Amino acid sequence: MYLTYFKGQWAEGNTPLFGAMDHSVWLGSSVFDGARAVRGHLPDLRLHLKRVIKSAQQLGLNCPYTVDEMETLVREGVAKFPADAELYIRPLVYAADGFLIPDADKSGFALTLFDAPMPAFSGFSACLSALRRPDSSMAPTDAKASALYANTTRALREAKERGYDNAVVLDSRGKVAEFASSNLFLVTAAGEVATPVPNGTFLAGITRARVMALLEEAGVKVVERTVEPAELDSAKEIFSTGNYAKVTPCVRYEERTLEAGPVATLARDRYLAFMEQE
Repeated sequence: MYLTYFKGQWAEGNTPLFGAMDHSVWLGSSVFDGARAVRGHLPDLRLHLKRVIKSAQQLGLNCPYTVDEMETLVREGVAKFPADAELYIRPLVYAADGFLIPDADKSGFALTLFDAPMPAFSGFSACLSALRRPDSSMAPTDAKASALYANTTRALREAKERGYDNAVVLDSRGKVAEFASSNLFLVTAAGEVATPVPNGTFLAGITRARVMALLEEAGVKVVERTVEPAELDSAKEIFSTGNYAKVTPCVRYEERTLEAGPVATLARDRYLAFMEQE
């Protein structure tokens, strides 16, 4: 089921939003965010709503709604689904007018909620992509901009063609940035838990930050630092964090088989316990 709030009303199905001349259609000026509702729990909802406003500003757009107004709409929408629903929440801000430069005062907004069951903790496979993440001098990497996802889908298509589910993408200097569609953590051969330090080439996600804090509370120190691609070849664990699946183990990297190890399992368990309190 798809449910979208657009221009003051809720509608079911794939609601039409754009015209052929809308700036966002032909010049890619839109941003979005992703949050979760799981059996009525809304983990870090306001952080996601704050980020969509910030992302819009980075592209020269004005989100027409405040965080409080969006939260009210989200809760109204969630109430239209069964109490046990597992949902993806996607606020979208887009440029409706402007020639080359978007007209910020004519930014559009739509809020879509749809059924998206939480994936099982069974894991995924990944390979190293030949593609790179741009830095902030090349693209709006400080925003969750729709335009950036063309490169994401290229990396995912490349991985699928090689028989993998996802891809590790490097930054412009050849260091590990993240998975094509989520942030990356590893447990090194020496037992260190590490994640690539934010360097302007990827969004340091809200779930990423939450998982880091939850692991720290459990006595597991997470180090943010530069990660070399070769470290993945000997890592004890590799796992991802992101809004859609929260915490997911990588169980095959290139030709290596890995386990859903104790750190990833702890991170998942701690996150699910946190979510139940939200």
